[in-house]
Amino acid sequence: MNADAPRSRTRKQVTARARALLTRAWRKAEEAFDAVFAARWGSALRRDARDQSDTLRALVLLEALGVDNPVGYETLELIPYVVADIHDWHRRMGHEELGEPGVCC
Repeated sequence: MNADAPRSRTRKQVTARARALLTRAWRKAEEAFDAVFAARWGSALRRDARDQSDTLRALVLLEALGVDNPVGYETLELIPYVVADIHDWHRRMGHEELGEPGVCC
């Protein structure tokens, strides 16, 4: 028996190790990309997401108030989820009170 036999690696072991190294390198590259590019535009992306969320809230609120809504059927079942954050939304829109006193806040 050869003394180096336990040290020798099979082709599968070498391939698995190379794959693991490549995977780690790819993850580091993704992290670097996120740090450089995504962080740079992160506030704009968050603002855009908030604007879309506000638009959805407005559509659902219109439906709740009885105003015809072009996407009423799709938003009707969202009302229970939106009611929870109506207060933050109407304050962000510049209204301290929404509707009659005691109705919302």
